[in-house]
Amino acid sequence: MSNSNKDQIDMSDLGAALPAAAAALSAEDRAGLVNALKNKLQDLAGQHTDVLETLSPKVRKRVEVLRELQGQHDELEAKFFEERAALEAKYQKLYEPLYTKRFDIVNGVVEVEGITNETTMDQDDNKETEEKGVPNFWVNAMKTNEVLAEEISERDEEALKYLKDIKWCRLDDPKGFKLEFFFDTNPFFKNTVLTKTYHMIDDDEPILEKAIGTEIEWYPGKCLTQKILKKKTKKGSKNAKPITKTENCESFFNFFNPPQVPEDDEDIDEDTAEELQNQMEQDYDIGSTIRDKIIPHAVSWFTGEAIQGDEFDDIEDDDEDDEDGDEDEEDDEDEEDEDDEEGGKSRKKSSGPKKSVRAQAGEGQQGERPPECKQQ
Repeated sequence: MSNSNKDQIDMSDLGAALPAAAAALSAEDRAGLVNALKNKLQDLAGQHTDVLETLSPKVRKRVEVLRELQGQHDELEAKFFEERAALEAKYQKLYEPLYTKRFDIVNGVVEVEGITNETTMDQDDNKETEEKGVPNFWVNAMKTNEVLAEEISERDEEALKYLKDIKWCRLDDPKGFKLEFFFDTNPFFKNTVLTKTYHMIDDDEPILEKAIGTEIEWYPGKCLTQKILKKKTKKGSKNAKPITKTENCESFFNFFNPPQVPEDDEDIDEDTAEELQNQMEQDYDIGSTIRDKIIPHAVSWFTGEAIQGDEFDDIEDDDEDDEDGDEDEEDDEDEEDEDDEEGGKSRKKSSGPKKSVRAQAGEGQQGERPPECKQQ
């Protein structure tokens, strides 16, 4: 085998791993990631020599030629990722003025053509009020999405009516992304900006390391993530004051207090680790939904037009799940047949490797992320 052939590295899995792992990288960083992966694979190439040694000389020669073709493919693929990153950056700059105009119209900063300065009558106090912008734009857009609708309570809606804008931007060190929620002055909390930051492990596959949220400065008695329960004292009790108890409750604003990964997860049992991983995956699902669906297509979610397209995506996912389920059932049937053939011998249940509490991030639309902060 020639030296050039030896340098050809099997990168067949790069296409699956790179789009998600390099989603938040610039064109230069993506190229660096390609080279880093290639170097890593070169280090591992020696581990595959055993396979080649088992082949006959003729078959081995054919495989060498195939590896050369694979190498050519991988070089083209690397160029594809570089060019796509540059294209995304180009169009991100074209999006920004549109997001700025959307903000101005939604919040009544500017008025669209053809509308005169007319006032409407407030039915509650019979006062003339001027309706500016598009009231409740973001809360209605979020409620239309199935994932977010499950997180928003009726109490949350009142606070989310003060939401003026949502942005997201890429982070380089550490890698990840940040969501920013801009609020008008409101009676619920002091913060004008709430943030949610996701730190990703940039490894062979995208893994969520941790998420960090803003600590909300609630006004007294206005906290939406807790509820106060009052219990009456028994008759004849010396203490006539009712007993109060504070409990956590479901709220969209729990999104800013994400599940935390312990520094040392070796002491966590498998059930606890699995529960924490599920919580992290759900949290990431909410964040990626806001980033990939709500922010870029907020108007379509507000009008309800985005629901139809989202339902088609769900149907495709359901079909894939059904196919996977059928395969699993067939595998289970095969295993049952094997058990019968073994004459009722009991099988030992494998405990498997201990679960990591770090959650694997779904790809979603990560491959389409622009390399700079989105101006909404």
